[in-house]
Amino acid sequence: MILRIDNLVKHYGQVRAVDGLSLEIGQGEVLGLVGESGSGKSTVGKCVLRLAEPTSGSIALDGRDITHLSRRAMRPLRRDVHMVFQDPYSSLNPRFTIEQIVGEPLLRHRAATRREVGARVAAMLEQVGLRPEMGSRFPHELSGGQRQRVGLARALILGPKLVVADEPVSALDVSVQASVLNLISDLQREMGFSCLFITHDLSVVEFLADRVAVMYLGKIVESGPTAQIFAEPRHPYTQALLSAAPVADPVKQRQRRRIVLGGDVPSPLDPPPGCRFHTRCPLAFDRCRTDEPELTDPRAGGHPAACHLVTADRVPDATGR
Repeated sequence: MILRIDNLVKHYGQVRAVDGLSLEIGQGEVLGLVGESGSGKSTVGKCVLRLAEPTSGSIALDGRDITHLSRRAMRPLRRDVHMVFQDPYSSLNPRFTIEQIVGEPLLRHRAATRREVGARVAAMLEQVGLRPEMGSRFPHELSGGQRQRVGLARALILGPKLVVADEPVSALDVSVQASVLNLISDLQREMGFSCLFITHDLSVVEFLADRVAVMYLGKIVESGPTAQIFAEPRHPYTQALLSAAPVADPVKQRQRRRIVLGGDVPSPLDPPPGCRFHTRCPLAFDRCRTDEPELTDPRAGGHPAACHLVTADRVPDATGR
């Protein structure tokens, strides 16, 4: 197991950004962490990278507990886990050349001499679809898609075991997104790294992820293999997300029934009691307002969901069919 998170809690003062989250990522596996803005997805990524200090719970990287390691103790482990940031414009130092940006991890972790860096960077740039001569350019001379490829090159040049990708294509033009996603998929297969892929876009998850974890207001409400989640979503929130995602077939798109959720996502300052989704759920009943559902799987060979209506012989259907 490359990553194991147990009962992770991260509070910013009174804000309960992550409130008891557990998940695992195996060797060479891509896990898609999905949810609306404000659900706590990015906070999970920051805690994994120790850019944010967990309030409680534990995080283990390749079997080693890193939850409360000091900066000094964490430093040698950083070559095993790297991040691809959402914004390719602000995540690259504008004063560095592309060669300096991509080569910096090699020098910092003493993985190459200064003489070797140029050749290593050139090879890595080619691997992400950029010409080696681009190493002499500065970030402002590149397009958004090219900058994100530079971010990928920087994250992958040390051959990490885990990559945390936080909305890596959401800031790019739609025409560029597909090429970057294809590149990530190809590199993941070639290099074999595990990936925590954070996104709000279910079509991206369906294309890229082996498993999906759906997050709402700091908690996982459903998780399982991607094919199962898309074929049989169990939680009303997952059903609503899937109903909002467009499909390529215009006939099927017209025939689909949308689930329109009422109200806004509650504030993480004061989450509602019981099921956190009950204030927007079309199927909520009295128990939902008082008792918090557990993430359970009552069916053998199924997948878990945190909903009181999920039983061995029933899957809730928020479409009303």
